[in-house]
Amino acid sequence: MMNLRRLGVVGVFIGVVVSGVLISKNAVAADPIRVLIVDGQNNHNWKATTPILKDFLTKSGRFTVDVVTSPPGKSPKEAWDAFRPKFSDYATVLSNYNGDLWPEPVQRDLEAYVSGGGGLVIVHAANNAFPEWAEFNKMIGLGWRGAGYGNRVTVAADGKVVETAKGEGPGAGHGSQHDFSVVVRDREHPVMKGIPAEWMHVKDELYHGQRGPAASMNILATAFSAKQTGGTDAHEPMVWWIPYGKGKVFTTVLGHAEYSMKCIGFQTIVNRGTEWTATGKVTIPVPEKFPTATETLAAEEKK
Repeated sequence: MMNLRRLGVVGVFIGVVVSGVLISKNAVAADPIRVLIVDGQNNHNWKATTPILKDFLTKSGRFTVDVVTSPPGKSPKEAWDAFRPKFSDYATVLSNYNGDLWPEPVQRDLEAYVSGGGGLVIVHAANNAFPEWAEFNKMIGLGWRGAGYGNRVTVAADGKVVETAKGEGPGAGHGSQHDFSVVVRDREHPVMKGIPAEWMHVKDELYHGQRGPAASMNILATAFSAKQTGGTDAHEPMVWWIPYGKGKVFTTVLGHAEYSMKCIGFQTIVNRGTEWTATGKVTIPVPEKFPTATETLAAEEKK
């Protein structure tokens, strides 16, 4: 204030203008990203998990989050006719949905939205959805499908991607729930940069045998599906992304239940993946307190 008084009226004016420019730039930089969560049906407890997703996305300070809820399963056509999410109002869409096939206009809207540059984030059982929707299967690459549906993708011990042909090997499944290690496979990707190379994830379903077209699939993280927990003795994809037109589709099959979603690792990946699908960049930092290679860390334990 002392310096401003010495500058006089002109100096004050310049100072205010400069301050105004700085404030304006900061405001632009801090503009929140609009996110739409879609739920309403799921073979998992979406009524419990959607609030967790919304809460940690909002607390990141980077997003404003709206939720659109579909009609219940087997609803009449009239109810579905009213279900028309406005995807184009948002920078990215997060699906916590697994249920009845969306009406064709909604399918075409999502295809146009993502191919036009919109983002799509798929969490856990949302990748189980819509086996009959061909374009959705292209978006997610792999889904909860039988062995006869499409290719399977795993990662060998030497880090090379292995494709198993349609009809060979197991279809989709999971063993018993347990804590397991997540291995980052692309440490230079913006979402994964700065995240430990290996970290322990809170008790979850470890999906295996996912099937689909898997075209242009970029694997970001895997987990070893051990036979002693009912698994496949292979490194299965846990996090990946696929380009779809001008847009990006980010999938994590982590996040079965409330306790799984409280993992700091899971929340960090979803936060950063959501930002990346919307902007192509990641500004959300990796928390100082993060799961280690030997210890899990849940949100309520964070100091």
